[in-house]
Amino acid sequence: MSIPTLTRRAFIKNASLGSGFVLGVSLAPKTMALANEPQLTEQLNPNVFVAIEADGTLVVTCHRSEMGQQIRTAITQIIADELSADWQRVRTDQAPGDEKYGDQNTDGSRSIRRNLERLQLAGATAAHMLRQAAAKGWNVKPEECDLKNHTVVHTASGRQVDFSQLISVAATLPVPEEKAVTPKARSDWQYVGKGVRSIDMQKVVSGDTVFGQDVELENMLIAVIQRPPVMFTEPKSVDDKKARAMKDVVEVIALKSASAPANFSPLGGVAVLATNTWAAMQGVKALDIEWSSNEHSQYQSQAEKTELLKTAQAKGEVVRQKGDVAKALQNAYQRISATYYAPLLSQAPMEPPAAAARVTDDKVEVWTSTQNPQAAQDLVAQVMGVPKEKVVIHVTLLGGGFGRKSKPDFAAEAALLAKQAGRPVKVIWRREDDIQHGFYHTVSAQHIEAGLDKNGNTTAWHHNTVFPTISSTFAKGANTPSAGELRLGFIDNPFDVPNIQLEKGKADNHVRIGWLRSVANVYHAYAIHTFADELAAAAKQDPKQHLKQLIGKPRHIDLAAEGAEYDNYGDPLDKYPIDTQRLLNVIDNVTEAADWDNRDKNKRFLGLAAHRSFLSYVATVVEVTVDESGQWLIPKAYVCIDAGTVVNPEHVKAQCEGGSIFGLSCAIGEITAQDGKIEQSNFHNYQVARIQHAPAEFDIQIVQSEAAPGGVGEPPTPPFAPALANALFAATGKRFHELPIPLTIKSS
Repeated sequence: MSIPTLTRRAFIKNASLGSGFVLGVSLAPKTMALANEPQLTEQLNPNVFVAIEADGTLVVTCHRSEMGQQIRTAITQIIADELSADWQRVRTDQAPGDEKYGDQNTDGSRSIRRNLERLQLAGATAAHMLRQAAAKGWNVKPEECDLKNHTVVHTASGRQVDFSQLISVAATLPVPEEKAVTPKARSDWQYVGKGVRSIDMQKVVSGDTVFGQDVELENMLIAVIQRPPVMFTEPKSVDDKKARAMKDVVEVIALKSASAPANFSPLGGVAVLATNTWAAMQGVKALDIEWSSNEHSQYQSQAEKTELLKTAQAKGEVVRQKGDVAKALQNAYQRISATYYAPLLSQAPMEPPAAAARVTDDKVEVWTSTQNPQAAQDLVAQVMGVPKEKVVIHVTLLGGGFGRKSKPDFAAEAALLAKQAGRPVKVIWRREDDIQHGFYHTVSAQHIEAGLDKNGNTTAWHHNTVFPTISSTFAKGANTPSAGELRLGFIDNPFDVPNIQLEKGKADNHVRIGWLRSVANVYHAYAIHTFADELAAAAKQDPKQHLKQLIGKPRHIDLAAEGAEYDNYGDPLDKYPIDTQRLLNVIDNVTEAADWDNRDKNKRFLGLAAHRSFLSYVATVVEVTVDESGQWLIPKAYVCIDAGTVVNPEHVKAQCEGGSIFGLSCAIGEITAQDGKIEQSNFHNYQVARIQHAPAEFDIQIVQSEAAPGGVGEPPTPPFAPALANALFAATGKRFHELPIPLTIKSS
């Protein structure tokens, strides 16, 4: 018989009368009398990621930041899958910064690879408790119950009950230990591995979402800051009379200047606070500031370039060695060498940094587009002199991040100004602020020399890499690449060459250095794979065949045997080995898709590169055309990615497209400094990929795999620039040892 659902109102009434709790179950043959007077519970909340509300709504808490990579959707897919939830009855909430969620830093392409199993367990725990609750009411074994479309079903009897009718019972049950919970088998996955539509897409396209720049608080002022033009300089004098006299300008506040090491601290400067953005921007322009000078005031990009190239060609400190490179080079039939240079880059997200803060007697609240809410919480607590428990970081959507927004200096600026102003303040970074005062992708120089035998086989590989280290941002005087940077496409060179010697050199730093999408993989992959293409030409071999010959036979690479320090992106090698079979496979797949072997016959100019990063394998083929004036275009790009287990293939395809276009920006962009000051200020003189240069079409392939999940957001970026350079060589005969690649090229 059908039993009407017990309403919450009826439940409260029955509980108050001491009549016990009757669980309404649709299609149940009899009323299920459970424990007398159970505790009234608003929702089932077995862990920090999962909640089921009284009406049955599954609420998934996303602890990672959303910046277009669709992590909110992916996390929701994973948990909804374990619960066999109705997708129309699922909501995703954004977590604030809180250590209870574990690592919230959204960088390093770790959100899925570090959280898939953990989130599956979270969802499976809630499913376990719902089964137990239903089984208790039906007086059957929990293992006889299944979850289907937001209900628990007892297949043998045909009985079923909606999640909403199990909440109060399930919430009284103890949360099971991990060993008692078994996530779904891969064959039973309902949402994972499928192309589920983004949960945020409709709100994004309709303008109903809130990014950091969108936050509005009552009685809020807008702040724009004139920061030091040279790192660690400070105002010698400030004339703010014109700014203060301007309409809608409320206050002018000087901020404490930063000193080495930079860490994530605000740079300092002078802030103009106004009732609207325009007034704040105009007020900053009206400031007359004389700045001090220091050792960084002598920084010149061209001089640094000359010094880096010189250091790269000198002997460095050996970090990986196999065989005898010097002897092999001496005995080589042919020796090839090249020196590579890559300039500073800006992350340049389309939404520059922004943060709004409100300071009261008992807490500090910050609303911001941050990739790292816990770092923001720590920094704000530090600069405000309060316990971090008193700091609440509300995470908005991010209009791009690319590593810039993992540094929360802008959140601290907002908190400091809100305290001094005595009212809420939103700090707006203009495009000029972002490009001239950010944390830059470091400049680099590399020298590679190789020896070939008579058959074109590479017998020796000598590679020296030199760049100012990210460590200099956190440790005064640091001037040597860290192991964490060297692991990014350098130490883990996959080539099966009998004699290898890898070295690093020293370089001083004069700007704040930070992470940018795929970090050191950008310049390491560029040098290695353009040089590999150069070796193929010297050996008079097809670039694809020569690259596969360099990689050698399928194997797992043991770097420790060659004296190399390597942490494998923080994950175990037995779970994520350096597997050259997977690298060879993506090369075969992408070249087949691009019809590589018929490119000459079809008069097509193609370039190839393949790279392992963040535990995934990506091969890219770029096709170019070059007109009579030397202007080049990309009619099509081909990408094959092996990222192991994939949660949402549509999002992986989008990341491959976006990551490739970002790689294009890395190939054509350049930040330079004169007298310590950054010369670029906006997109008119800082080049990023525009629609006419982006690939007109993409062909994306995803390798079907049951391997552990690798990264996705960053791996497509490193191989794009070298594939482009190799394609342009095929078209023009010109090599590009120095970046940026010009947008107009003359054939050699």
